[in-house]
Amino acid sequence: MTPNEALQEIRTRLSEEQAEKATTEFLYELALDAHEYHGGKLMTVPLIDEVDDGWLEVWYTPGVSSVSRAIRDDNKKSFSHTSRGRTVAVVSDSTRVLGDGDCTPPGGMGVMEGKAMLMKLLGGFDAIPICLDVDRDADRLVDTVNAIAPSFGAINLEDISQPQCYIALKKLRDSCSIPVWHDDAQGTGCVVLAGLLNSLKVVNKRISDVSIVFFGAGAANSTTARLAIAAGADPGRITMFDEHGSLGPERTDFEGEGWDWHRELCRITNARGLSDIREAAKDADVFIAASKSGPDVVHPMWIKKMADDAIVFACANPVPEIFPSDALNAGAVIVATGRGDYPNQVNNSLGFPGILKGVLLTGATAITDRMAVAAARAIADYAVQGIIGAGRILPSMTDTGLFPHVAAKVAMAAQSEGVATLYPSEDEVYAAALEDMENSRKAWAAVAASDAVKSYPGQRVKDLMEKTVSRYQ
Repeated sequence: MTPNEALQEIRTRLSEEQAEKATTEFLYELALDAHEYHGGKLMTVPLIDEVDDGWLEVWYTPGVSSVSRAIRDDNKKSFSHTSRGRTVAVVSDSTRVLGDGDCTPPGGMGVMEGKAMLMKLLGGFDAIPICLDVDRDADRLVDTVNAIAPSFGAINLEDISQPQCYIALKKLRDSCSIPVWHDDAQGTGCVVLAGLLNSLKVVNKRISDVSIVFFGAGAANSTTARLAIAAGADPGRITMFDEHGSLGPERTDFEGEGWDWHRELCRITNARGLSDIREAAKDADVFIAASKSGPDVVHPMWIKKMADDAIVFACANPVPEIFPSDALNAGAVIVATGRGDYPNQVNNSLGFPGILKGVLLTGATAITDRMAVAAARAIADYAVQGIIGAGRILPSMTDTGLFPHVAAKVAMAAQSEGVATLYPSEDEVYAAALEDMENSRKAWAAVAASDAVKSYPGQRVKDLMEKTVSRYQ
């Protein structure tokens, strides 16, 4: 039995309400067992094709000395003569892991491994997971990333609590020799924006005209708001809430380092001065939640107060703030979550493989908001090549043609933004990205088909499924 078959079996044998909870429990238990079974998700395999005595003297000593000297004399050659130019560091201090918060430094390794796995299979480049013990000290994180930068082509920051994530990102953009971005911010933001753009097409509304409520003011939602404004949303028609209430000029708790954008949000949003989430939800067109793992975090009554053709994004992981069925029953027409077992998965995995590939292929020195918006429009446009509707506003991770398309659009945006150091054409980027992505999947398939990787037994999937179902019968 496969996981997909098990999930379908759970939904067939249990009521809708029971299945909502049971599928989550099943996925938790299967993930824990499968990770232990395989010992994680990554291993290192050499790229070279020969390792006899002669070639070993080329790949290592004495031959490799010429590579060291060449790079010493021209550091740029480290990108072409080693794996540096196609390798990203996935860096976290594990203080804001998914919906689980502070998981201790090694607690984030499973997520960072997963991110690296997707970068290889979907983006066609290598990635190394790095979890740091820096005691929530943004300066220590910055110093560490700067110190390891000579080994990588880009840095992907992940699962770092605020305001440390903002402080570190700002300082690294000024000090690091390679591009640095925070995937929970720009990455999630660009995919949510892509889903929003297509949702608005489905309900025939314009982004400049809609009223948007953001529930949660963390890195994801605050950056989504910034990208939405850059894409044409009216900031005065945006209302953002966190655990302390709505953002507005009366808020004084965003003083200090790292909160620059939140102070700006307090200034430019919430033109009506709303302080009650129920009032803000009334007649709102869009509700975007990125707060804490649910369910029952977003109340169905809030959804019932929204305008006709309401759009609801419940993006918390691992469990959305409101189950899609509850949001639909409350009147929403389009519902998206961060989960792949529901329709309309809003997951930054649709964005970062192509974005970072475009960055690497142009030698970009930064990842700007305009590049993120270009990625969002590329994702949205790619989905439109199929059929979009209430149940399909975004492509899926299995739509592998998406990622070279995004890479090419981001590469062109990097060039127009003046942050590129290489200038391939859009067609050249697309072709190079497509080849690398296909080769990565071929390499994985060859390893997976060998005895080097043991297959996870289908019987174990079935046993875990039966165990889960039995708890609800």
